[in-house]
Amino acid sequence: MTTTPSPYTWAGWKSLDRVVHQLIAARFLRSIAQGALGVDFTLYLKSRLWSAPEIGLLLMAGGLAGAALSLLVGVASDRIGRRGFLLVYEVGLVMGTLAIIIFPSAWVLVLTAALFGFGRGANGASGPFAPAEQAWLAQSIPPQRRGSVFSFNAGLQFWGMGLGSLLAALLPHLLPGAVGAAAYVPLFVLNAMIAAINFWQIWGLREAPPGTVREKDPVFSGTSRDDAAITLRENRALIWLAVVNMFNSLGVGLVAPLLPYWFNLKFGVGPGAIGPIFALAFFLTGISSLIVGKMSERFGLIRSIVAPRLLGVALLMAIPFMPAFWLAAVLYVLRSIVNRGSMGARQAFSVSLVRDQRRGLASSVNAVSWSIPAAVGPAIGGWMIGLGSLVWPFLAASGLQLGYALLFPVIMGKYEVPGPQAGLGSQAGAGVWTDSAAKRSD
Repeated sequence: MTTTPSPYTWAGWKSLDRVVHQLIAARFLRSIAQGALGVDFTLYLKSRLWSAPEIGLLLMAGGLAGAALSLLVGVASDRIGRRGFLLVYEVGLVMGTLAIIIFPSAWVLVLTAALFGFGRGANGASGPFAPAEQAWLAQSIPPQRRGSVFSFNAGLQFWGMGLGSLLAALLPHLLPGAVGAAAYVPLFVLNAMIAAINFWQIWGLREAPPGTVREKDPVFSGTSRDDAAITLRENRALIWLAVVNMFNSLGVGLVAPLLPYWFNLKFGVGPGAIGPIFALAFFLTGISSLIVGKMSERFGLIRSIVAPRLLGVALLMAIPFMPAFWLAAVLYVLRSIVNRGSMGARQAFSVSLVRDQRRGLASSVNAVSWSIPAAVGPAIGGWMIGLGSLVWPFLAASGLQLGYALLFPVIMGKYEVPGPQAGLGSQAGAGVWTDSAAKRSD
């Protein structure tokens, strides 16, 4: 069995395609801007006198708009290519953020925030255009290396979010004499600048048409390999993935987007206290993501996804009962380390369920099954907070995420993709679906 170089090393990084380098770099920069938005955006809305239910509804609108667009983008990108969609995203983001700075009316804010998912902590994803981005990245990475490369990509994203969270503590103080909503103008300037840089990065790339990069067909033990049979099994895998994703995403949506607002309400802290905590969580989660990437090579993607999440559920349940900010903050950081660190492994798992010519569709199904429940979550969480409950959103979220941790290995175990160290050699292609893989995931 040939040993593949780890992307965590210089030799491993250099062995990757230039498209991989640029897409990862663009997402890292984008995550810095989104890290700042994740901390400051709900506080910006609060400075404009928005209530918790109103903030929740705006975040929901962003999630629903993203879900609808991502499905269209994913399907279309499989037919006409992925690069153009990312260029459109970056241009739109520049125009939208500049519009908020120049014309800070409510309708401009709502439209831009809904289209680009402001405040949702997307870890550098390109909003509703993320399926095209994910499919293009997966196309450029050998199947057996996706677990480690996607986890490396996720680790960089978390570090970018951490840098952005630190900037979030500084940005509202950059303009001398600015108070209220005006103090947050640098937040939107940062997003516009990074979008312009990423447009330039992506413009210089060339894309192979979808389906022209040939991989080994999925291995179905004892079944036919004709296209109709493979497509049917791919569709079944995507449907089951959507079902289990809904539990996780609704649980995340109930709490995560509203956490800065919740910390402010419960403990009276602002960006200066919240930003560094979020930054620490992201930095440590980045390290955790690298560890999960190595685990996925040895133990497979499913075990690397599920094992840490049970501890994450217990930590999430305990957060609202902490009597002091620092205690709640410590639990939040620990929960982020064990829960979010599997993001890269989850992305690698979803794109490996299908062949290259259907990878945009797979990314869209993954995004939609995540986005719609996650979009509803803030509205429900905001409603609960508006009723005076600072505990129930966490308990409901914990129950849903426990359901995900229990269902994922049971339902998705037979679609495991072994890593390069799993002892399967050449069978570690895209979507290796065998009885032995299913047994290993139990």
